[in-house]
Amino acid sequence: MPPDLSGQLAALLTWSNAEFLVGALARTLAMTVIGCSLGFAAGFAIAVLRRTRAAWLAPARWAALLFVETFRRVPFLVTLILALFATQQIAPELSLLGIATVAATLAATAYLSEIVGAGLGAVPDLQREGAEALNLSAWQTFWLVVLPQSWRVILPPAAAFMVMFVKDTSLASHLGVVELTFSGKILINRGFSPVLGFGAVLILYFLISWPLGRLAARLETILAPSQRS
Repeated sequence: MPPDLSGQLAALLTWSNAEFLVGALARTLAMTVIGCSLGFAAGFAIAVLRRTRAAWLAPARWAALLFVETFRRVPFLVTLILALFATQQIAPELSLLGIATVAATLAATAYLSEIVGAGLGAVPDLQREGAEALNLSAWQTFWLVVLPQSWRVILPPAAAFMVMFVKDTSLASHLGVVELTFSGKILINRGFSPVLGFGAVLILYFLISWPLGRLAARLETILAPSQRS
């Protein structure tokens, strides 16, 4: 390592820099966990709504379809900007991190609703017909027959989406949110080499993504045999 980098590395490995990077890491995790958790709950509700057949729910189904198709096709950066201007009108006191989390929730809802919908649709019609033959109601069929089997299809891609979304949160730096990517830029502005600044960011992204990626692969390995049974 060149002498200047050796000196910068010693300066980088201080308690204050560690606190700064951990804080940025926490904001990245907060956007990912909160956005994906709320997005999964909302996406689940949308997926269930879109599978209903009641005529009086038709307007809600069309609204849900419009929401999903819009936010699946709009780049996440555009969603962030839209969330910024919208929240300035609705909740002007909301922090930049809060605005980015709202945008993350909107994007995650759209994508996760499709994942949940695919899982619900993967249950064979024969299973539903059998439940109807047993005089189970629509909700009993859903909770007792469809949902338990659909988790096998839903969980692996949902975990994989979360891994991908960790990296997408870096776009929140365009709003001024000091997450991991922005923290690398700040370290460079403080005089550190880009190799060290973004090297530290790379390591932290790896420490987040690798365990999540292993979890997604593990879920797929565990649940795939059950899908074939």
